[in-house]
Amino acid sequence: MTYRAGVVGAGGIAGLGILGLHDEADIGEKKFPESHAGGYDATDDIELVAVADVDEGKLNTFGEAWEIPEKGRYLGHEAMLEGEDLDVVSVCTPSYLHHRHVLDVARSSADPDVIWCEKPIASGVGEADEMCTICTETDTELVINHSFRFTDKLQALRDHVQEGLIGDVRAVTAQFRRELLRNSTHLIDTLVYLLDARPERVSGYINGENDAVTALQGDRGVDDSGGGGFVVMDDGTFVSIDCTVARDISSMTLQFVGTEGKLYLNNDDGEWRYWRLDDGHHVEEPIPGIEGAWRWDVDYRNSFANAAGHVSDLLAGDAENRSPGEEATRSVEVIAGFYISHYTGGHVTIPFDRPLRDVTITSW
Repeated sequence: MTYRAGVVGAGGIAGLGILGLHDEADIGEKKFPESHAGGYDATDDIELVAVADVDEGKLNTFGEAWEIPEKGRYLGHEAMLEGEDLDVVSVCTPSYLHHRHVLDVARSSADPDVIWCEKPIASGVGEADEMCTICTETDTELVINHSFRFTDKLQALRDHVQEGLIGDVRAVTAQFRRELLRNSTHLIDTLVYLLDARPERVSGYINGENDAVTALQGDRGVDDSGGGGFVVMDDGTFVSIDCTVARDISSMTLQFVGTEGKLYLNNDDGEWRYWRLDDGHHVEEPIPGIEGAWRWDVDYRNSFANAAGHVSDLLAGDAENRSPGEEATRSVEVIAGFYISHYTGGHVTIPFDRPLRDVTITSW
């Protein structure tokens, strides 16, 4: 069986190409595997048949690059959702549009069984909760593209952590680049995924520094910026998060300290290390079954094919959602908690009471 896919938003992550990751001359000319279209292209049973965007030039450039016939190119997502019968829809629009577009897709006559939405899930906790609720009501699987979850190495590491490789995790120190919603959601979701715990108390700091205007050639300011703080998880784990620095001097690093060992992960410089606690001494050993560190040029690139394969399994009824909206909401809880804490000068308890659930953070 061949499943039919559509894409809302014909930008870089959808398949047009990303400045900084791809050569400018290749943007709109080559097919990039690290994209939603690239993921679909790598599967045997999903065909990308439609794309929608409000920018006609971008729409046609995308359509040409991915060989989508003109009848499958729609100026506006409403037209695509009315004109197509789709099994899966990718939402690849800017963060602040995810909420509206996921709700429109879930309620549409296109009637997809799966929505594959870019990260972060939304700009606020209330929006994210509504997205999850509507998808449940319409019997639609909401998959959030926190791409690390779709790499074999991180899945294997999660199994190790959950099976007690380092015992009960007591403390985590993590660092990544700004901004919190646009980039750091990767880091925070990785923490949520590995710990399988929910944030309970947050204290945050926001530095107001934002690289998106330069990186994305944006024409407006946004709230999204560098920041960090501490998080206490519901299992008692204490987490320190620093996402204050720019891309060119940052490195994604995480250190986990447990009752029976510790882990050090560096996803930029290619170093994953494990120490077993033996009679009060940490003894370094290879991480069982994992060779080498997680790498952007290999693991990130392949994650889109893995994610699309997972979508195919969901459509066939052969899998459970590996990156559901409910878990993606936990990252937004932490980020929103940092903002609320910074601007109120106090600690924040999660889950939020109203009206804190309605706090949104403008981003790209």
